[in-house]
Amino acid sequence: MKGNILLTLLVSFFTLTACNGQNGEPETEVMLETNLGDIRIKLYNDTPLHRDNFIRNVKEGRYDDCTWHRIIRSFMIQTGEQKTDIRDSAAIDTSMVDSSEWIASEILFPRHYHRRGAVAAAREGDDVNPNWKSDHFQFYIVTGRTYNDDGLRELELANEEKVAQRIYARKMEQHKKELDDMRRRRDLQGVSDLLEKLLDESHAEVSDNPPARYTSEQIRSYRSVGGAPWLDREYTVFGEVVEGMKTVLAIEKVKTGENDRPLGEVKIIRAYVIE
Repeated sequence: MKGNILLTLLVSFFTLTACNGQNGEPETEVMLETNLGDIRIKLYNDTPLHRDNFIRNVKEGRYDDCTWHRIIRSFMIQTGEQKTDIRDSAAIDTSMVDSSEWIASEILFPRHYHRRGAVAAAREGDDVNPNWKSDHFQFYIVTGRTYNDDGLRELELANEEKVAQRIYARKMEQHKKELDDMRRRRDLQGVSDLLEKLLDESHAEVSDNPPARYTSEQIRSYRSVGGAPWLDREYTVFGEVVEGMKTVLAIEKVKTGENDRPLGEVKIIRAYVIE
């Protein structure tokens, strides 16, 4: 009898842990009512900056009557375009937004990745945003496409080269004075030799400590349901669709024009936290 009671308690404990979010805390869910149907999303507890920002935006009504302004087939749907006033539908360029409002990245790859249904934060490009901070308002939902093993391996190799190039850029900056001195002396061979040495060192560092590769779970997911794996490691995934992917796919199918904007009205009518 005691053994049965203990087993029941253990099953109950693990069931509760599995149903709740990370660290056993319940995960917040938000409903997006759109003119093409409802989308229910879950926000991850281990990306608290993005979770809390999203909840605040929802409670302040900043997604109500908000247009899905960027839609790309086999990729994603995006919304949350900045407005001069939340009561005014006239959108402005995100470059006008104060970058101090950007959210520090919470990229938790390989735990969270861009599988179909992932909810992630949009951001400005690397040239003005090298730390991959997120826009405090815009987000996208991944639709994507499927990938085979060769395609995923190509993406891994491309990412390793990208990491090597970033290391290389840092090394060139560290040796800037030395390189400038050689250029002034017209020592072109010296410049070439040093740059080649720095590049070799960069690739060696990546080879010795490669970035995280796709797990078996991710490979299965990208093979079967698909996603946008080329965004992994560089954008914060902070939630996922738990109901309403049919609505997401219906939005994805609308006709678009210039800048991937839908030709007809596609918008969030109302967003609210599910209590």
